[in-house]
Amino acid sequence: MRLATLRVRGGTRAARRESDEYLLLPYPDVGAVLAASAASADGDERVPVLEAVFAPLVPRPNKIVCLGLNYATHIAEMGRDTPRYPTLFAKYDGALIGAHDAIVLPEVSDQVDWEAELGVVIGRPARHVDRCDALGHVAGYTVVNDVTVRDYQRRTREFLAGKTFESTTPVGPELVTEDEFGGAEPDLEIRCEVDGEVMQRSRTSDLLFGIAEIVAYISEIITLLPGDLICTGTPGGVGDGRDPKVFLRDGQHLRTVIEGLGETSNVCLREKHVNRTGDLDVAARRPSHRPITDPASAW
Repeated sequence: MRLATLRVRGGTRAARRESDEYLLLPYPDVGAVLAASAASADGDERVPVLEAVFAPLVPRPNKIVCLGLNYATHIAEMGRDTPRYPTLFAKYDGALIGAHDAIVLPEVSDQVDWEAELGVVIGRPARHVDRCDALGHVAGYTVVNDVTVRDYQRRTREFLAGKTFESTTPVGPELVTEDEFGGAEPDLEIRCEVDGEVMQRSRTSDLLFGIAEIVAYISEIITLLPGDLICTGTPGGVGDGRDPKVFLRDGQHLRTVIEGLGETSNVCLREKHVNRTGDLDVAARRPSHRPITDPASAW
């Protein structure tokens, strides 16, 4: 099953993918569907996939928990030691954007970097769960790019400042439910492109800490709730790890693709394109390309 949160007249609606259409559900977003355990609910309207405008998959999750240093290739390029435990940091929901929204490059930095990641969305509350049971609390998977402002990330020993700049983190377009993977952790190719050039390519099976281990570990600390988003870390190939370093520039196109899940596709625009109300200008909100009808067509 594939679920999405679409922008519609007057707000947002959760939707279930049915072939080349989305069936709108009587819930405002995917988070509300998961909280109500209502993915199979009936809908009352349909939207063609090619006309869909995606909001962030879960616009206001209770928690966004991110992992750093979770692929050996990224650990090596950043010159860090292999961690004994998952490296966790948080992100606020103001950073989230839809799958085809513009990424806002802040005026205060020119060191904005890409980080393609597998997103895990929680489906059932999880507190002190065993690793062997952890996947039973996962609703499914999505595409994330944890766009990072590197100079702010390094101002202190904590990552938060560089990780939660407003309107920088595309999430979506769809939640692919865990049953599509037979109850196992998915082994999917993950790829990031800048203006068509492949910058990152890896597989989600290369995670240092796997999905079940991550969910179990976080549940030792705090209760995970339906709709919570976990960003599982990025593989090697980020701009900051290159010599010379490379960062995103105004007008560039960032594309993040995960096999079988779909893609986010975003134009990068300087903050001057944000109007005085804090909303992106109409031109900045336009999808950078038409959404793909079949996620497999990206391969």
